[in-house]
Order: sequence, then structure tokens, then C-alpha cells
Amino acid sequence: MPTIPSPALIAPAVLGGYAVGRGTGNRRLAGVALLAGLGAALPRWGRRSPALAAALALGTVGLVGASHPLSKRVGPWPAVLTTTAAAAALAGVGDHLAGRSGTAGS
Repeated sequence: MPTIPSPALIAPAVLGGYAVGRGTGNRRLAGVALLAGLGAALPRWGRRSPALAAALALGTVGLVGASHPLSKRVGPWPAVLTTTAAAAALAGVGDHLAGRSGTAGS
């Protein structure tokens, strides 16, 4: 069975987290959506290296955090879309470093 590439897990998690947070006003609930995507991607990165998984998780969370001050400059949706693209790119780097293209069986 093909493995879903990590960017396809992370991007909806970041966007979904933003939508949940904005819709409910609950940042903790938004964090749950983000953690769901990270939870799906972390095991594949962690098989390569726990340090890689930790670095990619921290990078993703850092990008989400960066969207807050960025939104004051460019607006909320442009900030979220920018940081989502960066988080997806980071996830792609993670897949590459973990030796998983997303097309091979797991």
C-alpha cells in the first residue's frame, strides 16, 4: 500500500488547525488538529532518526507560531498559507531525509 507523503498530511493539519482555531476561538483545539498531522508524519521520520523527527516537529510548530506575527503584517490567510507552504516543504525535506518518497510501499 502506498504511503501518503508527509506534506499531504502536514498541510491539511496546519490549515485545519487554523480553521478550527478561528472557527471556535479555541487555540488548544487548533493545536489538536496540528498534532494529528504531526502524529501521522512523526513515526516515519522517527524511524530514520528521533533527532530528525524532533527537529521537523519543532520546525513545523515554529512555523505555525511564526504565522501569528506575520498575520499582523500581511493578514491572517496570507500568513497561514505562507507558513503552510513552508511547513509542507519542510515535511517534504523530512521525507527525503528519512528515505521515503511517499510512492513506495511501507
